Amino acid sequence: MRSVTYSMSVSLDGYIVGPDGDFDWTAPSEDVFRFWIDEIRQVDVHLMGRRLYETMLYWETADQDPSLDDAMLEWAALWKPLPKVVFSTTLSAVRGNARLASGGVAEEIERLRAEPGEGEIAIGGATLAAEAAASGLIDEYRAMVYPVLVGGGIPFFPRQECRVDLELVETRTFSSRVVFLHYRRVPREAPRGGRVDG
Repeated sequence: MRSVTYSMSVSLDGYIVGPDGDFDWTAPSEDVFRFWIDEIRQVDVHLMGRRLYETMLYWETADQDPSLDDAMLEWAALWKPLPKVVFSTTLSAVRGNARLASGGVAEEIERLRAEPGEGEIAIGGATLAAEAAASGLIDEYRAMVYPVLVGGGIPFFPRQECRVDLELVETRTFSSRVVFLHYRRVPREAPRGGRVDG
């Protein structure tokens, strides 16, 4: 069964954008950008909300920009044909290799998992990820942690009264002092005999 992954850049205090909506601090260094290129190769379909979809629309025509370097052209060549599912109550149409979701996040993930394929089902955007997490549908969390405190904004992790146990899969530190953290969800076992944590 295909894994559902949630990957975003995040400040050290846990936000994907600051209180003013700013995320210029997430501009990737060359080695971070190369890492994201390698990551997107593993994805079969990308689920996103309206805000992320509109932010990423640039890449639908980026290959026409003569100022793009080779890495950006490579990203555009991978992103443009990638199937995308957009969750929005305000959009009536989407561009490129995208479609509007016909159901909720759980229904879409169930449908996509039933289809043949080995690649990942990636989720982008904190609001959409929170909905998927509330249903226990996120298998892996991947955070690119930037050395900045933004003091508020949209949190990477959903604020919910639910414990999720994780195991560390990978860490990597980049030349720009950015740290990548990759965790996999671990199914919780029912406690035996009572509390042991004091």
